[in-house]
Amino acid sequence: MLVFIAAISFMACDEENDIEIVEANHRVIVTSEASVENTINIGGHIDFGDVSRGIESRTWTFPEGATIVGEKGNTSSKDVIKGFFNIPGEHNVTLNQVFKGNVYPNEDSTTPIDGKVLDTTIVVTVLGPISSVLKAYYLNDDGSVGAELNMSDNAENVLTASKYIQLTYESQGEPSNFVWNLDGGKPDQITNPGGAADVRYNKVGSWDLQFIASRARPGGADTVNIKKFIKVIPSTEPVVVDKVTNKDVNIAIEYSREMDESSLNKNDFAVTIETTAGAVLNPAISKVSVDAVDGNIVILELDGETIYNDDVIKVSYTPGALMTLDGVAADVLTDAELVFAQGENILKNTSVDYSFETSTAGNWPYLWWGGQWGEYDFAISRDQAQDGTSSAYLEFRPNGGMIIGHRDDAGNDLTFPVESGERYEMGVWVYVTDLGEINGGEIPDLRFYWAPGTNWGIAPNPALTDDFVIGEWVYSSTIVQFAESGEVSYMIRGINNGNSLPVKLYMDNISVVKLTTRP
Repeated sequence: MLVFIAAISFMACDEENDIEIVEANHRVIVTSEASVENTINIGGHIDFGDVSRGIESRTWTFPEGATIVGEKGNTSSKDVIKGFFNIPGEHNVTLNQVFKGNVYPNEDSTTPIDGKVLDTTIVVTVLGPISSVLKAYYLNDDGSVGAELNMSDNAENVLTASKYIQLTYESQGEPSNFVWNLDGGKPDQITNPGGAADVRYNKVGSWDLQFIASRARPGGADTVNIKKFIKVIPSTEPVVVDKVTNKDVNIAIEYSREMDESSLNKNDFAVTIETTAGAVLNPAISKVSVDAVDGNIVILELDGETIYNDDVIKVSYTPGALMTLDGVAADVLTDAELVFAQGENILKNTSVDYSFETSTAGNWPYLWWGGQWGEYDFAISRDQAQDGTSSAYLEFRPNGGMIIGHRDDAGNDLTFPVESGERYEMGVWVYVTDLGEINGGEIPDLRFYWAPGTNWGIAPNPALTDDFVIGEWVYSSTIVQFAESGEVSYMIRGINNGNSLPVKLYMDNISVVKLTTRP
């Protein structure tokens, strides 16, 4: 070891053996806000860095209205600079570089260009403050848009109970998230509606409105509060049942407006349960009440009986004393079938990006089935979202198809837990923009398989028939069972056989919900 070190020392002293290191001329420019496409707020700053190799000279030039820290004018020759921007809009920052020789223009360039001067333009987007203008309209009974509402505090626009209004907004400053908070409304919150939103009011009283438009980066928000925006008055129109569903373990009858709890009588209601085994049960009702939060919902509690997702449950009401708070009697209800509310999505407790908010297209890779199964296009899009800000955009090419999985950045399958013998509702929201030309051929569809141990015979989810709704979010689901307990991953398949045009759709909020089964 000592001999080797001595040899090195001797060679280093010999000028004839000095090693000349030649530095490549390579352009590399960085900015502090590159991840958001150099977008900042008014008065914000961006750091610019020229970390190129082989630089002989450089000149940064800033636009009017921008300042460079430490410089008197709008130019600088420094390698790292900080710039402030005070005028909204798009602005060009240019960099002129002179290299010591022929230069590699990009980080991944393998050969240099025949020249040593490069000019680069960096576009900086400066956003103004977020501001919003709200409008609201009455909706007529036929669904058409009626008169405009007053959006001032204490306007108390009069609305008859169970009627609808339509809300719209226009926002400046490029916000990406929108939330309506609607006291007394149904729903009471709407997130990222993507346009006009329809709201129903069932509760008598005066109600406030709030609208929030925001963006994450660069951060900003605008909040509009309107006090006593709506005044809901009693109605003389018939009260109707909007749906029969479950609320936790009880049966919930949702009426079109608030009900008078003092008029309830459990003997006026009846429930029948048909089990998968063929039995018909007629449980007694132990208690009937108005929901503590939603006064238009009547809750039925059964005496010693539990309802399960695989039951067929029917509810009847024989007219008695039941009436609304505004004095209108409830009509007869005969064998109204209960539709279960969706349970907890087990994907929420996994790494699966079920709402397409955190993943990239690369996290939904092609599974290499070959043939038509690679004839598709996939992207994460912000053009439509059933919830949140993003969804998956799919195009199945003519006579094409798709097969994709879901993996992390390291290429590992992202999984979710399942149990054999249990029933699950596998769901998805889709927004179809184009069905192509089916022409009586094979119906395009989407199917959610899994690995390992999939059931290749599962139903389409959904089948994209020629009468499928266009331009609206539609929920689709199918009931599945898993052969073995354990962790499984998605294999999502689309098909477009016999179609001379592409099928185009968005996909969002995929779900897997465990269903209860009667023992």
